[in-house]
Amino acid sequence: MEFTDTHAHLYDEAFISEEDQAVERAVRAGVTRMILPDIDSQTREAMFSLADRHEGRIFPCLGLHPTSIGADWEKELAALEGWLSRKIYAIGEIGMDCYWSKEFIKEQQEALRIQLELADRLDLPVIIHSRESTELIINVLKECRHLNLRGVFHAYSGSIETYRQIERLGDWYIGIGGVLTYKKASIAGTVRDIPLDRILLETDCPYLTPVPFRGKRNESSYIPHIAARLSEILGKGIEEIAETTTANAEKLFRI
Repeated sequence: MEFTDTHAHLYDEAFISEEDQAVERAVRAGVTRMILPDIDSQTREAMFSLADRHEGRIFPCLGLHPTSIGADWEKELAALEGWLSRKIYAIGEIGMDCYWSKEFIKEQQEALRIQLELADRLDLPVIIHSRESTELIINVLKECRHLNLRGVFHAYSGSIETYRQIERLGDWYIGIGGVLTYKKASIAGTVRDIPLDRILLETDCPYLTPVPFRGKRNESSYIPHIAARLSEILGKGIEEIAETTTANAEKLFRI
């Protein structure tokens, strides 16, 4: 079996000096490809450096994370242009976040629109961050329906009704990670009604570590534990989970 981790921050400071070993552990666990979403100018060079060292395993993206949008957001957004000569596989991680701060919500909305337009221009999918902001993001997507909207709602935790709204607004997948393994996770109920051919596996490492490693640093090698839980919930073999979610990643990110 082969898996793809569609959301991994392996360049995060939590992996300093251990990035390559984490990639090697993932490959040994059957996680042969990892999508790296971008955050901002502070970590971008480290991300591309890791991708260069693991060509064919690591697939970098480009984007400005909503929690990195502040007073200098236009400068940060303009800095993306300097990296467009590099091979990238998505625009992301982009979106909105009302959990940490609502101070720059209007700026987050504008940055999301701009980056959706960039993705359309480059014919790339997007990786959407939607923490406590899904309805606001849906409103932006409605305004951008003239664009070729496609991508993944990362770390999805919404209802099936919200998923139905999203699927009418473009070609969207749902990112499922370690939260699925938690005892009281509502996504465990919702995911039963989402077609498997719309699901991507992800870790969001070093965050959202699945059981039985909860409380420790997350990493891409833990994807099989998420897949095993999804297999239990859906009543499907883990081989089917691996094959279908890997095919979904290949289709969306063209890898």
